[in-house]
Amino acid sequence: MWSPWVGAALGRNKVRDLTLTIVTNRSLRAVLVDRPGPRLLELLAAALDGSGPAIALVDAGLPRSRLDALVEALAPGSVEGPDGVTTLRSGQEKGVAEGTAVVVATSGSTGVPKGVELSAGALLHSARASLARIGARPGERWLCCLPATYIAGLQVLVRSLVSGTDPVLAERADAQTVAASGCAHVSLVPTQLRRLLDIDIPTNRDISAPLAGFRSVLLGGAAAPAGLLDAARAARVPVVTTYGMTETCGGCVYDGIALDGVRIKIDDEDGRIWLAGPVLFSGYRGGPRVPDDQWLRTGDLGRMDSAGRLVVRGRADDVINTGGALVVPGEVAAALQTCPGVRDVAVLGQPDPEWGERVVAVVVPDPADPPTLELLRLHVKERLPRYAAPSRIVMIDAVPMLPSGKHDLARLRRELLRREQSEAESVTY
Repeated sequence: MWSPWVGAALGRNKVRDLTLTIVTNRSLRAVLVDRPGPRLLELLAAALDGSGPAIALVDAGLPRSRLDALVEALAPGSVEGPDGVTTLRSGQEKGVAEGTAVVVATSGSTGVPKGVELSAGALLHSARASLARIGARPGERWLCCLPATYIAGLQVLVRSLVSGTDPVLAERADAQTVAASGCAHVSLVPTQLRRLLDIDIPTNRDISAPLAGFRSVLLGGAAAPAGLLDAARAARVPVVTTYGMTETCGGCVYDGIALDGVRIKIDDEDGRIWLAGPVLFSGYRGGPRVPDDQWLRTGDLGRMDSAGRLVVRGRADDVINTGGALVVPGEVAAALQTCPGVRDVAVLGQPDPEWGERVVAVVVPDPADPPTLELLRLHVKERLPRYAAPSRIVMIDAVPMLPSGKHDLARLRRELLRREQSEAESVTY
């Protein structure tokens, strides 16, 4: 938990009235984050109001080779370690763009290290619009149980600074910690929410319903299964689904409706989601800047429903071409999440000599009632075109996850390939 003196030390009026100071060729400090504490909050406040350097947040727990590659790509002038000691970095420093406050390190979908430059203006607009949308009241605190090196965790800290409150920090979103936090707001990923809803309160009598006292639970990082949302609302958990990415300072669409100032459009040709507004990033570190038209072309497919709400269909790069028909894995996975016997599911495309690709459902089953392939196919056919039904089912104990809360599909593909190779090698002819 944050120490009570943090807010006073930073100066609540100053924090609440953060404004952007334009600095030309501002210096950048890489901050290796082990577990966020008061020092990180101080650095963030100074980066936002312009009194300190811009900061690049890097996970100190990364493998050394990966950590070194990421710092090299970010090219900061100095590096501050988890112990608070700052050292000047050898090599040429690359100054950040005017107004940049934070650089969030990300590998993106390609795995190539890069940094997303976020201005103070964008971060503060996002935080204020979020607080306004959920109706946050003065003095209400946020629980931070997501890594600060990810945009969702970082934004919990920014919202706390904007609202003049001290965030409560938790290393894990376990039921006892969440229930005892005394907070009104929290950001979670679907896996965390599912675990909190699975707590058997009668068995754990020393733990109250973990989310009972919260006024909002922002849910993002990955698509939320309909069954999970139904269970949360049945338990009277005030869930707000969010859609966004690092390049939009995190969630910029709440329950399908854009935050104040954010615009959405769907490309008529390929169905991709485009986003614009004051929450957009400035550009990539040492790479492309925001397009001149100020629209971000995302990698996601979407549509607007009859009520004018955005429906995210899935990743454009993951589309499966089976016999010339295009299948969006996210839509198939969403359908399968409601199938009896399915606890979790990921949908992938695999090469097929006849159809080009085939739809494969990777399922974490209910041990007491595992689904059959026939059941899964029938379930999908009742909700989507026939060609979207999976032609293969693979049962696993758990879908590998990324720290951001999303399914690690790249790792899942590798594991399935290794499994198939092992099975092929074990065949005796």
